[in-house]
Amino acid sequence: MLSACQADSNSLFHSTHSLKQMAVHKQSLLVFSTLLVAGFAVAAPQIALSAETSVEVEVKPQNNSDLDALLRQGREFVDSGDYSKAIAIYQEAARLDTENPRIFAGIGYLEARQGNYQASVEFYQQAIGLEPNNADFQYALGYAMANLQNYPAAATAYRRAAALDRKNVNARIGLGVVLFQQKDYSGSFKAYQEAIALDPKNWQAYSSMGLVLIQQGNFASAVTVLQEAAQLAPKQAGVQLKLGTALLRAGYTSEGLAAFEEAAQLEPRNPEVQLEIGGLLQAQKDLDGALVAYQRAIAVRPNLVEAHAGIGRIQLEKQDFLGAITTFRRVIKLAPNRAEAYYNMGTALKARDQKSEAMEAFQQALNTYRQQGNNEGVQKSEAALREMK
Repeated sequence: MLSACQADSNSLFHSTHSLKQMAVHKQSLLVFSTLLVAGFAVAAPQIALSAETSVEVEVKPQNNSDLDALLRQGREFVDSGDYSKAIAIYQEAARLDTENPRIFAGIGYLEARQGNYQASVEFYQQAIGLEPNNADFQYALGYAMANLQNYPAAATAYRRAAALDRKNVNARIGLGVVLFQQKDYSGSFKAYQEAIALDPKNWQAYSSMGLVLIQQGNFASAVTVLQEAAQLAPKQAGVQLKLGTALLRAGYTSEGLAAFEEAAQLEPRNPEVQLEIGGLLQAQKDLDGALVAYQRAIAVRPNLVEAHAGIGRIQLEKQDFLGAITTFRRVIKLAPNRAEAYYNMGTALKARDQKSEAMEAFQQALNTYRQQGNNEGVQKSEAALREMK
């Protein structure tokens, strides 16, 4: 009987074989570059969290013993991983000391750790109101805004963080990611250039720069940049996936497939790798192969929102509308601020002639897009609602 890892390797080999067939037919891989950068944006919180302000707050000498006790108790809950109780304690501390920005920032940090990005934004904004020139607060606000897909606001916060801390490499990487999402490729490229100038060995910056070059159609340069990233980070499967994309687009079929195989061997049980393979296969209309990859990602990480959303999109494309409705309800439960999930659920409900439920979903999508400042999403949701009337 095959072990779990062997089964994963066989599945990845099957997916790679499908990729080879597609490469031979010279089908486009450009869509995957967008999916990959979306994957990078999802992974970016790990960078942000390492640079965010600590929940350990500075207690002013005049603060009373009750506050000191609350802060110690909150720290204990953080150390034990009970973030909900820690947040409740820090909120009580904030009521005792309304002028300490680090308490609000600490709550923002914990909310972000739990995926509550809207709440995180609100607390970081309170911290920034008290200490507007704190680069860490601005950077963390950018991270939370990016996860809400409010890319213009995220870009503003990242720029502010970079201006306040001119050596902040991660702020420039974050800026590059959100500018890419806004299709400002020249701005994104410049942000990554600045990051590399500050840290020439930063493989994340090279990796992301490679995606910009792929999007711009400069595949030869993308290969060069991504090979640099691979040299700096030879154990990063995600880099190999991006390099494989660039190589295939540049016409180097065997080398591109070798990069994908390397990614599979490096991290056969990594859900992020499976997620990106799923995105690639889905972009190439290999829906069955993509579904296997997404399901394998969920088997390792059951609450991986992007994988569930990918399955929902496949179900829509296969006209499995009932399945799509169930899946997008799951996505919304995991990520209530995900506007696209409401929109897609509305599409599925509309296809099943569930008009009132569809209108409710489209309206929720519209409201969420508005809150996030996503004008494109607002326009398509308004169009969907007009069609329903």
